[in-house]
Amino acid sequence: MKKKENTPATGEDRERAQYERMTQSSIPSLVVRMSIPTIVSMMVTNIYNLVDTAFVGQLGNSASAAVGVVFGFMSIIQAIGFMIGQGSGSLISRELGRRDRADAVTTASTGFFLALGAGLLLAVGCFLFLDPLVMLLGSTETAAPYAKTYISYILLATPFMTAVFVMNNILRYEGKASLGMAGLLTGAILNIVGDPIFMFALDMGIAGAGLSTALSQIISFFVLLSMFLRGKTSTPISLRAVALKGRLVPEILATGFPSLLRQGLNSLATILLNDCAGAYGDEAVAAMSIVSRIGFFVFSIALGVGQGFQPICGFNYGAKKHGRVRRAFWFTVALSEGLMAVAAVVVLLFSGGLIGLFRDDPTVIAIGTRALRLYCVAQLFLPICMVTEMLYQSTGHKGGAAILSALRGGLLFIPLLLILVRLRGLAGIQEAQPLAYILALLPSIWFLLRFFKTLPKEDTPAGEG
Repeated sequence: MKKKENTPATGEDRERAQYERMTQSSIPSLVVRMSIPTIVSMMVTNIYNLVDTAFVGQLGNSASAAVGVVFGFMSIIQAIGFMIGQGSGSLISRELGRRDRADAVTTASTGFFLALGAGLLLAVGCFLFLDPLVMLLGSTETAAPYAKTYISYILLATPFMTAVFVMNNILRYEGKASLGMAGLLTGAILNIVGDPIFMFALDMGIAGAGLSTALSQIISFFVLLSMFLRGKTSTPISLRAVALKGRLVPEILATGFPSLLRQGLNSLATILLNDCAGAYGDEAVAAMSIVSRIGFFVFSIALGVGQGFQPICGFNYGAKKHGRVRRAFWFTVALSEGLMAVAAVVVLLFSGGLIGLFRDDPTVIAIGTRALRLYCVAQLFLPICMVTEMLYQSTGHKGGAAILSALRGGLLFIPLLLILVRLRGLAGIQEAQPLAYILALLPSIWFLLRFFKTLPKEDTPAGEG
């Protein structure tokens, strides 16, 4: 006779335990536990972006500028992946909160295959118009050959990249971000190791950087896919569960649209920034590219905390645990603001040295140092804007999420950039993004107060939700 305690937990047991953890655990400890894997994932992903920038910087200003140009295109890939991933994930967390696992499996499977198809279409379309594409992205004539080489490898990996974003978001919204972290870390470490091997040991130059990035993304894809195929997730992916007809695909796209809007505006903003900076030479493009990378690295700390909040928000909103949604929101804002403040102080103290790590050019350092200092100060206004946007998207409030995403993604930055570059030249380019971040705070507070005014202050008693 077998002992009961040695009997493996069934899938139902694991799902029940996960539900109880997400809807009953202490909010501070739960937010911290959910945030650690996402922060690590964000930090390591950005570290290998920075490593790419540092290694390519050794090839010259034109090559360094090319990376900034292609970074704008990679934001487009991310926009598609995040639209489908955030849309699928938001629905999944609320479905799991309602204990509707069958619908969650259908949503996950549909989102995955939708991402693969979208990535394939994007890659094929861009290969057909490669030469005009790199110029449209804001490349200068001298940087264009490097950008074309680099982006060719990225296009080969595009279907895998869109699917990676979807799988990682699904895992986060299930409350299993540590599994997503494993996949992303594998790819990131391989990219960091691959850069010097392909670029210098094999003498491939910028082609080596592109190949290293592409291979790392493909390997991340298979690592993450194995999680779903081996039953490690709440929502296994199955072709038979895909539902392309009916309301599911429009609902995924509508829920994820704020992410597409934000990322799309970010891409447009990056293209315009490169175009405006290009008038001041490759040094200005390289400097602003480096500042964007470092600035996003700093912000990724707060973003990781916010991403840890999203599954908690979705689960508890679906379970009608409204008081927990409220408490999780305020703890997330406080934690992300504190971490951002510490990181901003460090960057402010070492701005010039940080820019110099990526490009040892006096002009690049001078342009980048001022821009980075302004950027970091303004980022202290971002956490409440970011978490409010995530609150709206995780609870399915699509309209408010779209507006907030647009404000944070470039709706303010783009006109400010076009105005300030005419009024203040290069200084205006440095000042536009920081000013946009500051101006986004007031509308975010209005949306926040509006949301909580209609949300019940207490959890729904057991048995009623």
